[in-house]
Amino acid sequence: MRVIATALAPILLTIAPAAAQDHSAHTQTPPAQVTPAQTPDPHAGHDMQMPTDMQTPSVSASPGRGPADAADRYFDPAVMARAREQLRVENGEVITHAVILDRLEATFDDGDEGYAWDVQGWYGGDINRFWWKSEGEGAFDGDVEHAELQLLYSRAITPYFDLQGGVRQTYRPEGDRTDLVLGVQGLAPYWFEVDGALFISNEGEVTARAQAEYDLRLTQRLILQPRAEVSLSAEEIPEFAMGAGVSNVLAGARLRYEITRSFAPYVGVEWSGAVGDTRDLIKANGDDPDATRVVLGVRALF
Repeated sequence: MRVIATALAPILLTIAPAAAQDHSAHTQTPPAQVTPAQTPDPHAGHDMQMPTDMQTPSVSASPGRGPADAADRYFDPAVMARAREQLRVENGEVITHAVILDRLEATFDDGDEGYAWDVQGWYGGDINRFWWKSEGEGAFDGDVEHAELQLLYSRAITPYFDLQGGVRQTYRPEGDRTDLVLGVQGLAPYWFEVDGALFISNEGEVTARAQAEYDLRLTQRLILQPRAEVSLSAEEIPEFAMGAGVSNVLAGARLRYEITRSFAPYVGVEWSGAVGDTRDLIKANGDDPDATRVVLGVRALF
């Protein structure tokens, strides 16, 4: 028997590990699956509300900017309201005024001596202004030949141009007129100052005028100013010897010396002439439709 046991021992040792690994008869229960909902919350019961001094105030804000009234959290809102109003006044609603004496001059034409003026001014802000304009001419030994006064409301429509509307009163020896005015005034490209207006009189007459001038700086104080003006009429006005279409053209140049930026004497020459039907009407009245004159005057700003 001892001999048989000794012979079978290696076989038994080989079979034993395989039998130990046979789990076919075993029933295994998988471990319970823990879902996130079953995971305990480590912050359960804690107060997660942000402290009051760290909360963002409920205010309207512009995209890319902070709240418009964030400073009210640190300063008295009434004080901040006054500060904002002052900022608005100083940077957007500044009330200014000026008087521009563009031309105040004596004129000399073939032995005749006369005078002329062109002055305007404004009062208001950057957007809305009240404008007034006056111009005219006459002879030293005679009456005023022409004078006008305009009272206008002006509103900025671009950074460089204003739309203007109002009334004009014109005085002439032949008769006075009251006109409604619609015009534009501003700074055109290349620094040309332009002014154009349409007039409708109390007699139903429709006229227009456009002018432009340019400051050519020869030195810091010496400025040459070319100037041109064109007048038009929609119909013939025999009372004023004015024909339909382009009626008058004026061109000239003034050389001024700025003693200061607000005061400059000048000398210049100017030509004016009637054209078209107006020229024929003036000739029919026995008058000269052309005139060339030397001017001597002063320009000032107030």
